[in-house]
Amino acid sequence: MTVEHQPRPVTEQLYLPDSDEVTSFTATVTEATPDHIVLDGTYFYPEGGGQPADTGRIEWEGGHARVGHVRKDHGDIHHVVESMTGSPPEEGTTVEGQVDSQRRAQLTRMHTAQHVVSRVVLDEYGATTAGNQVHADRSRIDFEPVSFDESDVERIERLSNEAIERDLPVTKENRPREVVEREVDEGRALLELIPDSVDPLRVVEIEAFDMCPCGGTHVDSLGDIGRVSIVERTSKGADTERIEFELV
Repeated sequence: MTVEHQPRPVTEQLYLPDSDEVTSFTATVTEATPDHIVLDGTYFYPEGGGQPADTGRIEWEGGHARVGHVRKDHGDIHHVVESMTGSPPEEGTTVEGQVDSQRRAQLTRMHTAQHVVSRVVLDEYGATTAGNQVHADRSRIDFEPVSFDESDVERIERLSNEAIERDLPVTKENRPREVVEREVDEGRALLELIPDSVDPLRVVEIEAFDMCPCGGTHVDSLGDIGRVSIVERTSKGADTERIEFELV
């Protein structure tokens, strides 16, 4: 007799599409080793899209683990263990997850700020975002094709902060891929890099300002960002410019 093994359900990303603010939750263990813990659902953000993974803590009766990194692995989300007290929790154990809320809040503000700056540069200079990396204290964006001077940088900073001061609402929701492909502006989505099987797409929309497919965490209103301060501009080769910014 042949026994068919049913595949284990993949980890549900509970913060999607619009629960970015949740940092405490209860979940069930589906796999655990001294090196990593997999849950049936999680609010921890796995590294991706230029945003680093969340860090935090998972607790269970008789033990706890410090989560130093989070990554996707064939549908599962691995909470990589930095240190553990006690034995790994058994499958089926109920655990309490706690995301580092202060770090999450800073990354969330930074990621939405990146969308604002990218939109300003696209509108004013016709340059697309070739790459970006969000950090809690400082972030960067690469633009092409474009060449900035110091007056351009001052203008980008001013226009970005003017947009933030309007305190526009930010909507995060799943939308059919065909709708996103039709409505998103050229230069604000690298849809060819997203597998066709991903449908619907999670979209981040700043009212009357920007729309972009994005799986990262974002604020609910631009006023939550603070102010953008561009601290460095670097030429990265022909027609490619890097801007680094902080939030103040």
